[in-house]
This record gives sequence, structure tokens and C-alpha cells, in this order.
Amino acid sequence: MLKVNGINVYYGSIHAIKDVSFEVHQGEIVTLIGANGAGKSTTLQTISGLLHSRTGSIEFLGQNLMGVPAFKIVSRGLAQVPEGRRIFLQMTVEENLEMGAYTQPNTTIAPGLERVYEQFPRLKERRRQIAGTLSGGEQQMLAMGRALMSGPKLLMLDEPSMGLAPILVEQIFEIIRKLHQAGTTILLVEQNAQAALSIADRGYVLETGKIVTTGTGAELLASPAIKKAYLGG
Repeated sequence: MLKVNGINVYYGSIHAIKDVSFEVHQGEIVTLIGANGAGKSTTLQTISGLLHSRTGSIEFLGQNLMGVPAFKIVSRGLAQVPEGRRIFLQMTVEENLEMGAYTQPNTTIAPGLERVYEQFPRLKERRRQIAGTLSGGEQQMLAMGRALMSGPKLLMLDEPSMGLAPILVEQIFEIIRKLHQAGTTILLVEQNAQAALSIADRGYVLETGKIVTTGTGAELLASPAIKKAYLGG
């Protein structure tokens, strides 16, 4: 479904992503793990068209995304839930969700809202509430729901557990499991390596902009090196 091949991304003279290659197959949960500054979010932003690689290729459903504007990438079926959620704080919950459907025909908005409300009953309860007054967990649900309104074939999640209490982290990862079970392919960037690898089919470990290790979620969880570096073991 997604094939990233040999991308190199720079911030000025800083070489942030160094010849990164990986794949996501239909129906998988694939996770990118690594420390702060490893290049995880930069990788997602490059796939989304918000940053640009000097080399390589990014293919989604057989089409090259290099040079394609971000809004056109969304319309092709690839949506990202950004780090820090970035919801529209002054809008209501429902207005935020409707913004997520801006690439879709108007006829899809009402059915899309019903699907999101079915997956996130809390959002339905708060659909008229100003988004900035929601709790952190509710804002994360809203950011995920907004992305789902675009009808994505691949959903990219950037640090969905950031800043949340442990019980809310469990809820968010349970939601991710349910979205996957419902047929959504997921690329997950997450600092909580234990939680991410526990639900991932496969994982890639990024260090200073390079992929240094790959394996199934279970293999990486069992790796002594991964335990020592990322799991406190």
C-alpha cells in the first residue's frame, strides 16, 4: 500500500532523515519507534507532503507522491493525525469533524459523521461543545475522528498517546485496535514503544534519522537491545 524508498530530508543544513526505506501493506499496523529527535514525525510529514525529500520515492497505492500537494494526498486516501492533535479549538466538535471532510463530496458528510459517532460515542455526546474545552483524551479522539472523515485507506497517527494519563493511553490504543479490526490500515509513530509494539504487525526503529532495526512487533518486544533502549528493561 505504501512504499517509502531512500528518502533524505533536510532542515537547512541538518540531515534529518537519512536514506529511509520501509513499506506498509494493506491491513497492517506498522509502527515507527525511536527517541525524541529520531526523525519519526519528520518521516510522516514527508509522506503527507508537508516536507519534501531531496531523493528517493514515496508510492501510495502504486502512485508516486513526490511533489504532490498535501491536500491532494489526503484526497487520494492518506490522512494524518498530527502530533499535538491540532484541532480547531474555537470550533465545535462537529464543525471540526466536518472540516475533515473538505476533500469529500457533501453527500458523504452525514454518513461520515454517523460512522465517527459510532466509533467515538463521547464525541457524539459533545458534538455541540467547543473543542478547546474538551479533555486531552477527547481532543485526541476528535483529531482521529476528523482524519477518518476524509475516508482514508491509510491512517497515519503521530504520537497519539502524548500527554495523556495511563488510563487514557489504554483507551486510545483500544480505539486504534478497533479501527484496525474495522479494516483501516495504520502507520503509527509512537514514543510509547511498549504500547505500539504490542499492537503492531511490524515495526521499524529509527535512530538519528536512520532505520537501524526492523521486525515483527513480537520480535522487537522480545529483543534485549530494544528492551534496554526503549522498554526500560
